[in-house]
Amino acid sequence: MSGAGKVYLIGAGPGDPGLLTLRGKEIIEKADVVVYDRLVSPAILSFCNPKAKMVDVGKMPTHHKVKQSEINKLLVQFANEMPGATIARLKGGDPFVFGRGGEEALELVAAGIEFEVVPGITSAISVPAYAGIPVSHRGIATSFHIITGHEKAESNGELSLDFEALAKCPGTLIFLMGIANMDFIAHRLMECGKAPKTPLAFIEKGTTPYQRTVMATLETAGETIARENVTAPAITIMGGVVELGNKLAWKKNLPLSGKRLVVTRAAKQSSGITARLTALGAEVIETPMIETRALDCPHVIPASEPESVDFNTLANFDILAFTSTNGVESFFRQLFAAGFDVRVLAGKKIVSVGKITEKKLLEYGIRCDYVPEDHTGEGLGKLLASLPVDQSRILLLQGNLADDTLLKLLPQATRWVVYETLPVAELPEWKRDAVAGADSVVFASTSAVENFSALAAPIDSEPRLAFCIGRMTESAARKHGFETVTSDETTMDSLVKKIVDFYSQES
Repeated sequence: MSGAGKVYLIGAGPGDPGLLTLRGKEIIEKADVVVYDRLVSPAILSFCNPKAKMVDVGKMPTHHKVKQSEINKLLVQFANEMPGATIARLKGGDPFVFGRGGEEALELVAAGIEFEVVPGITSAISVPAYAGIPVSHRGIATSFHIITGHEKAESNGELSLDFEALAKCPGTLIFLMGIANMDFIAHRLMECGKAPKTPLAFIEKGTTPYQRTVMATLETAGETIARENVTAPAITIMGGVVELGNKLAWKKNLPLSGKRLVVTRAAKQSSGITARLTALGAEVIETPMIETRALDCPHVIPASEPESVDFNTLANFDILAFTSTNGVESFFRQLFAAGFDVRVLAGKKIVSVGKITEKKLLEYGIRCDYVPEDHTGEGLGKLLASLPVDQSRILLLQGNLADDTLLKLLPQATRWVVYETLPVAELPEWKRDAVAGADSVVFASTSAVENFSALAAPIDSEPRLAFCIGRMTESAARKHGFETVTSDETTMDSLVKKIVDFYSQES
C-alpha cells in the first residue's frame, strides 16, 4: 500500500545480544514500533530506539499473550496507521525457522504492505555450539535435522512426525520446543528402532548467562527431565555429537556466566563496560539513569543568573580542570563550534579528575599535566589548591549537577557549566521486568544511584548488590540500602576486575 509503513521481520537470534545481526540492530535502533516475543533478550531490547512504541506479544508454552492471528493483524494495522514508519517485528531465533514468520509475511502480502526479512541465527545450531556440541562432525554425523516437537496433527491431536523415518536417520536430531512432549517422542523413536543408548542433551536458556546442559540417553529422557526439572525454553539434541560436549563446553567456564548485571551509565558511555562484562559471560541490561546534553555554549557559575561566555576569555586562565568525560566532550564540541581549535590551549596546564577523563582528553590530542591520586572532586580540589598559581586563574569545567566541593576548596576559581544532566523519567515495563531479575547493579555516579533508587523502588526483587566507582557513589548507594563493592581505582578496568573477583569468590 502506497505511503504505508514498512515491516521488518527480524530474527533476534537465540538470546546472546552479540548474536544479533548488524542489519537487525540497525533496524531496531531506528524503528518507530517494536513488536517483540517473550524469548527476545532484554539486552537486545536495550538496543531499540528509546522513543519506539514497544509492544509485547510474548508467547508462553501453555498460553499465548496475543494470538498469532492477532499479531498478523497488528502488523498490518501499524503499517496502515503510521505512513512511512519503520515497524520491527522482533522474533527469537530466525523468523522462518518455526517462527511463523512466513504466516506474518503472507498476511503482509495480502494487505499490500512492504516488508523485509532479516534472518537471525537459529537456536538449533547456536545453542549446541554454546554447549560445545557441534551439530555435525566428521566421522560422527554428516547431516543434521531440525524438528519441531510442538506441532500436533489436527486429526488425532498427536505429534505430526514421521517417527519411523527419524529413527532410521543417521544424522543429528535437533528438537525445538519439545520438552513437554519429549518423553513421548523418546518412546516412539525407540519403538521405531532407534537405539535406547543414543546420547541426548537438553540445553536450557541457550546462549544466555543462565544456560544449562543436562545429559541423558534416549531411554532416560523422561525421567531425566523430571529429576532435573528441565523447563522451556530448551532444545533437545540427539546423536553421537552430544558426547563432544563433555570436552568442548566453553561458555560455562566464563567467570560471570549466570549473572545479570544492570549498567546505569549514560547510553553513550556504557558500551565499553557492557562489552567487557558480556565477554566474561554476563547478561548486561543497559539501563541509563541520566541523560547528558551539551549546552550551546558554557555558562559561568557562580552568578545571579547563568551567563554565556566568550571563548576568547580562555586567555584569562592558566589551568583548565576537567571533572568528567562529559565535560571533555561538551567543552571541545563548543570550542570547535565557536570557530576555535586546540591551539587556544597552548601554554595552559590541563588537569583531570581521574584516568577515565584523562583518557578522553587524549582522544583530542591533549595530555594531562596533573591527575590526583585520589580520583574524586575532593582529591582534585586539594591538588589544585596545592599548585603555585593564582586561584582566579583556574577554570573548572563541570555539569549543572556538580556540587560545591571544588568551589569551597577553590573559592576564587571560575566554574563553567558545559553540559547539563537530566534524570531519566521512567523505566519501560520490559526493563522493569529485567531489572527485577538482575543479580546486581553497576553505578558510576551519585546521580545514577539517586534516580535508580527512585525509579526502581516499587520493583519486586530489585537487586540490592551494587558495584560502585568512587567513594561518593558508594556512599550514595549505601544510603539507599545497597550492599556495596567499590573499585580500587576510578577506572572501568578496576571496576570490571572487582566484579569478576567478587563473583569468583562467591562461587
